[in-house]
Amino acid sequence: MNGWARRVGIAGVALGAVATTVAVERLTVSRTVRRQARQALDAAGPFGSLRGTPGTAIADDGTALHYEIDDPVDEMDEIDEIGDPGAAAVGPTVVFCHGYCLSQDVWHFQRAALRGRVRAVYWDQRGHGRSAPGRAQRERGEPLPIDQLGRDLRAVLEAAAPEGPIVLVGHSMGGMTVMALVQRFPDLVARRVAGVALLSTSAGDLTQVTYGFPPLAVRAARRVLPGVLRALGSQAELVERGRRTVGDLYAGLIRRYSFGDPDAVDPGVARFAERLIESVPIDVVAEFYPAFAEHATWDALTTLRALAEELPTLVLVGAGDEITPPGHSERIAAELPDATSVTLPGAGHLVPLEAPELVNAHLAELLTRSIGSHGPPAD
Repeated sequence: MNGWARRVGIAGVALGAVATTVAVERLTVSRTVRRQARQALDAAGPFGSLRGTPGTAIADDGTALHYEIDDPVDEMDEIDEIGDPGAAAVGPTVVFCHGYCLSQDVWHFQRAALRGRVRAVYWDQRGHGRSAPGRAQRERGEPLPIDQLGRDLRAVLEAAAPEGPIVLVGHSMGGMTVMALVQRFPDLVARRVAGVALLSTSAGDLTQVTYGFPPLAVRAARRVLPGVLRALGSQAELVERGRRTVGDLYAGLIRRYSFGDPDAVDPGVARFAERLIESVPIDVVAEFYPAFAEHATWDALTTLRALAEELPTLVLVGAGDEITPPGHSERIAAELPDATSVTLPGAGHLVPLEAPELVNAHLAELLTRSIGSHGPPAD
């Protein structure tokens, strides 16, 4: 791996060390002390503090989608191992797509590592982060298919990266968003996409995921959960108060399904994950949930496979992921035999936060390959 790629990984490690001195979340005395501990973690950690040049893309149903651009710095001497000092400025734009109940801030470590080195776009999916709720859902009562997210990504690309090669990076639902774009707009992919990273995601059959529970219980829960979520969404203020009341239990559930070993995760990082998930309104959670049962983007893999010899592709998952289990990434990799397939031992679902140094290193390799490949021409 070249020096630039090593620096990408090192930057993630350095940032990950910032919060290791904050151990107050381990306190177990009283609810008041635990609440104070969470407040201290929120104040002490730098997570989610990075901002770029803001912009707004308008989706095909009129929804306003927030994005931010990080541009490369003018002086690029520190990455001269890629090529000439201006290499990053003419390289691909890297577009990061976050997962369900998160926001663009989940890419904190990746953003810190790449900041100033490449042109990068981070955006919030509809109803998440700083993006508006879906107008088609709120005003017309339309269901939310994953295909809509692919169309949203197209709108972001048109606004934030209208020309030149792009590398698409998607985590969880963000990976599904990338595949939906590929499935819906194969010509765009053939012309402009210079690399793809699919992290902790699935191309379909999510109804088979059991989350560690008995299959019969999960099937029964799935029959009633959409209705329950809709009912909760109509009482959003009450639900949010309930979240705060059962904060410790809620935090435990988040850690259980976010990380491979919750006790090994830095307390500041774990608290940051809680904040991200807590920030998504329950009515947005309810709108998105039914889409996963219908999600199927296998045709996207056929398109990617046709480009595989020229298109650098990374498929990465945590070995302990119970949200999108490793078998789903293995199926994606089986459809893309030329892709780099990586399983991170001990990691869970939120690999960008749990294993940033490893994720950064693999993304650095992907970006280096995308820059070095002949790739698609600019529009």
